[in-house]
Amino acid sequence: MCERVKPGAAAAAKDEREHVVHAFDLTPSVIGRRPAVFSAGQSQPWHSGDVEIRAGTVTAIYLFDVAEQIDLHGLRRLLGGAANARLTSKSSAPAYLQYQTPPLVVDGDAVRAAAIDGFHARFKFFDYGVVSLALMQPFAGGWTDVVATSRQYIENAALETQAEGVVREIVHRCGAVMTRIRREYLSEDYLVVAVHALEAAVSADDLLATHGAQIAQLLRGEVQPLSNQEQEEVLRNRLSYLSDDLVVPTWNAAFVYDTESGAAGALELFEFVNSQLLEFRYYDALLDAELGRIYPALQRTSWWRNLTGGGAVRAASQLHSLFIDVNELTDRTENALKIAGDIYAARVFALVGARLGLARWKQSVEDKLETLDAIYRFAVEQVSISRGQFLELTVVLILILELILFMIGVMK
Repeated sequence: MCERVKPGAAAAAKDEREHVVHAFDLTPSVIGRRPAVFSAGQSQPWHSGDVEIRAGTVTAIYLFDVAEQIDLHGLRRLLGGAANARLTSKSSAPAYLQYQTPPLVVDGDAVRAAAIDGFHARFKFFDYGVVSLALMQPFAGGWTDVVATSRQYIENAALETQAEGVVREIVHRCGAVMTRIRREYLSEDYLVVAVHALEAAVSADDLLATHGAQIAQLLRGEVQPLSNQEQEEVLRNRLSYLSDDLVVPTWNAAFVYDTESGAAGALELFEFVNSQLLEFRYYDALLDAELGRIYPALQRTSWWRNLTGGGAVRAASQLHSLFIDVNELTDRTENALKIAGDIYAARVFALVGARLGLARWKQSVEDKLETLDAIYRFAVEQVSISRGQFLELTVVLILILELILFMIGVMK
């Protein structure tokens, strides 16, 4: 489980937890009167006052690095009822937006996955060994309910433990199509709160003006309202493509105001960026471990061990193999998604990647690969020097032997 420091109080009070339940209650007692419903993206006169949320979805995404590689064709045969993930373009301009190897999407009901805390489960399998479990649940109600809901599920350790248990069960059933299954899973989690319809049509700017404080608070998972400075820090990294849509990502949660299809497209990008982050974290930890193991091995090298295939020779061989493997895996991860001509998708991808620090993790892996390459070159050089010295010594010994034989009269 990925350990993070959760902001806010450690646990909500009982009455707050009971209040959260009503966020998912669609009965008339909660909604009250039933005025006309306006969806994000629907052309209507803007309303600047306080509005209730008529339809939305909270999605808790849990990603686990379970293996080095997953055979998606074999997995499809094992599970059945699976479909390839598809990315839809929000822009009306011609765009190229697709996975190089589309992940496999499986509904939780198709694999008889038990419901988790009332959430509907959906699995997504990436060919580079990542399994994503999305837990989805609809909600409606006031903004106070949404803030309480986010606070309950953001960085929820109990829910993540249940999610890992379900994923381990799936991996156990499908282990035959997975290569080098991990004993311990590296994980990432991300909460997405999406609002699809309000009681009145509201532009993105008006929504920020009237409910920016609540949006920032739900993204931080805090009990108390945030300061103006912190609100500005959270909300300044946002994106609106049309006048009536909004994406506000942070490092562990995101808020989306869009139609259901628009929010689904953003969710796909959130999920993919987190899968990349997870892989770069794994490679970074792998390289750290290997470098920590190789440094002492190089320090114990000797002239004789280099000649006999030990020491620097063995280290160089291992380094070269690791360098090729990691380079191949990182290239496959980076090229998993192709975006061309879709400005919205490219901007969402870049914004979420920046908030998650994807570039820093990628740079860390690249720096370690450069270090690995430098150590490999050093090891090869040491082996070459040792063998060159051995050849020189051999020539000297032959000359000495010939001189001795000549002096004793054996050679003339």
